[in-house]
Amino acid sequence: MAQPLNLIVAGGGIGGLAAAFVLGRDGHAVTVLEQSAAFGEIGAGIQLGPNIFRMFEYLGLTDAVSRVAYFPPGMAMNDVRTGEIVVRVPLGDTALAAYGFPYGVIYRADLHQVFLAACRALPNVTLRTSSKVDSFVQDASGVNVRLAGGEDVRADALVAADGLWSRIREAVVGDGKPRISGHIAYRAVLRREDVPSHLWSDDVVLWGGEKTHLVHYPLRRGELFNLVAVFHSNKYDEGWNTFGDTAELDDRFAQAVPQVRELLGKIETWKMWVLCDREPVSHWSDRRVTLLGDAAHPMLQYLAQGAGQAIEDAVVLGAALRHARGDIEAAFLKYQQARYLRTGRVQLTARFYGDIYHASGVARELRNRMFQSGRESAGFAGLKWMYDGIEPDRVFD
Repeated sequence: MAQPLNLIVAGGGIGGLAAAFVLGRDGHAVTVLEQSAAFGEIGAGIQLGPNIFRMFEYLGLTDAVSRVAYFPPGMAMNDVRTGEIVVRVPLGDTALAAYGFPYGVIYRADLHQVFLAACRALPNVTLRTSSKVDSFVQDASGVNVRLAGGEDVRADALVAADGLWSRIREAVVGDGKPRISGHIAYRAVLRREDVPSHLWSDDVVLWGGEKTHLVHYPLRRGELFNLVAVFHSNKYDEGWNTFGDTAELDDRFAQAVPQVRELLGKIETWKMWVLCDREPVSHWSDRRVTLLGDAAHPMLQYLAQGAGQAIEDAVVLGAALRHARGDIEAAFLKYQQARYLRTGRVQLTARFYGDIYHASGVARELRNRMFQSGRESAGFAGLKWMYDGIEPDRVFD
């Protein structure tokens, strides 16, 4: 490797910490600037496809993740109004045989903790809280980052992992506010003992309906039960941690099968967030500044790939810096070139899957018949291009 660099990562979420770990593991001095008063993650469960476990193996984190993950035997889609099974795909050994890696689910905070612990174990990674990036200025030798309190932090380069509402993206890409999908998601987590046995499922289950769907699956080795209800709404608050309106939720699922309504009724308090993404772009680097994760390519959650694509970003970014032997500008362009088509495809496919989940009328009937026939590549099989993942050591061959 060329001479180690001094790098700033803006944002201490999963993508930011993944980047810090990858870059720190390569010997660079990394400072993570997190705007909150403590490192933590908001949210409930997330799904981890085989492509993401490929990254964990490369990073030496498989055991740490597996200790807190859950490995469902299958994933299913049911019709929320009739209860009929649209499609069920076995996971477990099937995923291992197809991809060499498993399909799992994990509590978002647990995955964040894995990366946080990995970063803390590296002496060349500095983790700072209450450090909100206000602005930056770059020159031929580096980047000067101005924090909200007036402090300046200098580095050779800046990696922006500051999420959907990235301030740094506006300076680099300049495409304004995110695109609001018109859907909001309510999330909650139940203890296993609070879920009646007839409502429990070991699978990842999606109940799809007209402009609505419910997803549920176990977490933490089956100790918890994750629920995410999504529906179209004209009412929303920006952010991830707003309390939801249960009356609107009940109204949207009024025509759902009894087991779905019963399951929703077990939740006393819901948190909601607005579903947004952006149009894919091919350019998210500017000389010594680059974007990563949701700052670069925010996507709707319908493919459960937001965190996974951020982790892939981090791995490819590290490979690009090694390949360019310390030439930051060349490395950031290589990283961007290697990633934008894959992440753009995930962004656009996620939108399409949202239409499939929320279909009504003829589209709903066609979906059910096609998937139930067994002759179409539904769900897991139809996403082989995504789950095959990337080969970290061969990205720039």
